[in-house]
Amino acid sequence: MNKLIGLTLMLVALSVQAEPDAQVQAVQMPAWLQRSENRMPLRVGSELRNGDTLVTGANARIYVHTADGSTVKLGENATLKLEGLSQQSAEKTLFSAVLNVAKGAFRFTTASLARLKARAVTVRVAGATIGIRGTDVWGKDGSDQGVVCLIEGRISVTGPDSSDFVMDQPPSFYKMPKDASPLPVAAVDPEQLKKWAAETEIAQPAPQIGGVWKVDLLTLPNQSSALAAYDQWRAAGYDVRLLPVAKQDGWQYKLRVVQLPNRADAQKMAEQLKGMFGAENPSVSR
Repeated sequence: MNKLIGLTLMLVALSVQAEPDAQVQAVQMPAWLQRSENRMPLRVGSELRNGDTLVTGANARIYVHTADGSTVKLGENATLKLEGLSQQSAEKTLFSAVLNVAKGAFRFTTASLARLKARAVTVRVAGATIGIRGTDVWGKDGSDQGVVCLIEGRISVTGPDSSDFVMDQPPSFYKMPKDASPLPVAAVDPEQLKKWAAETEIAQPAPQIGGVWKVDLLTLPNQSSALAAYDQWRAAGYDVRLLPVAKQDGWQYKLRVVQLPNRADAQKMAEQLKGMFGAENPSVSR
């Protein structure tokens, strides 16, 4: 009996540990993962580690699911470094993370049911430090100013001037000009909030977990040309796959984007990428 209980507890512990600290859910390309000295296109489904840096290009977006049930969204031309990722289990699992937004817009959203979970998340953006326990907050480190916008819930903030305060009257925002002192917290106009939120929302075709549609970009006649095209697309921030296909007199190589959620998105991506790096006639399939 004791052995059975011990085995059950071990299996429960393993199932808890199996939940990744952070996992990529969707990518509107181009986007990259910087891991130590290696830079690679960001792949949907990737489990992220401490020290990983996510980078987005023009018109790109990233969605990351964290172990506490929250979603981190990243806008275009942004840089986010992940630190302090951990899941500490005692009586209750505590998810911890430090999100360093070095550039661009982000959004951290905790779903209603996930708010019951324990978390200690810190976001650093534009010189401010935000303490999050379960909320919906948007922020940006822009070229001329930083912004923190509370959409729902409550956050603690330490401003770039070392002032400590609490934001608990959503929707409200805190503006930090680069060449002046931070401004007092104020109510945010609904139209402005919509514009800010759009900066981190996926609105174009994007590979995502569970997607089964694909776009074939190129069919290459030999391995050397296939590898050259593969490297070119990946360097540009596109997570392409290379598939060798047998034919009567040898092999040919298909270069494709996978994990699109539906035919419409796959067709739209094919249209968007047509003409890029020699992709003259992309096709879609399931």
